[in-house]
Amino acid sequence: MRRVTLRSVVIGLMLASLVFCLSPVDAVLAEDARQNFGGIEAGKWVLGMRAGFAPLTQSLTSNTSTDVGSLVNFQAMYSLNTWLLVGMMLEWERHAVDQERPSLDLGHQDTVSVLPTVELRPVKFGQLSPYVNMSFGVNVNSFGEDRGVGRISPSNTFAWRLGWGGDYMITRQFALNAEMAYKRNDGHATRNGATINDWNASSFGFLVGVKLYF
Repeated sequence: MRRVTLRSVVIGLMLASLVFCLSPVDAVLAEDARQNFGGIEAGKWVLGMRAGFAPLTQSLTSNTSTDVGSLVNFQAMYSLNTWLLVGMMLEWERHAVDQERPSLDLGHQDTVSVLPTVELRPVKFGQLSPYVNMSFGVNVNSFGEDRGVGRISPSNTFAWRLGWGGDYMITRQFALNAEMAYKRNDGHATRNGATINDWNASSFGFLVGVKLYF
């Protein structure tokens, strides 16, 4: 009975020693994980200038076709901490619009989107900093008609944009950027006073450009 008791004491002391030795290691690993969380320094201003193209996700309306539109995006963001940024986007998009039957060039639609934005940067891989952002704002739509097609007036709409991409740091202040985003732009239009209820200019955007860090 004494031998069994002594063996139990020895095993207990060994386990206690092992727990004591591993506890500082666990604390260091947990601290490292906290320090490594986030893909940007706190208190940074980020200015972005990007351009690209944007196909619509569907037909603009019945009996029309649109081209793959031009897209320009400007961005100003501020990092509240190492993983959360807030700021603003301003985006311009243009699509040529044709009537299919009978074939007729209607003109082009322009969209200027004003987009308050939040962005998450949870990690960083060397020089690459991936992110996801979300914006809510307004799409200001206008239409430039070709001669003889009448007056076309699209409504302004609620804008919701979801983007994901990454910055590749060339220096501490300069990065190359690529981003893909979906933007909702669903409303109505009038043509010569008649209402078109299914006017939908929602699109996927593909952007490349540069960002400056301050």
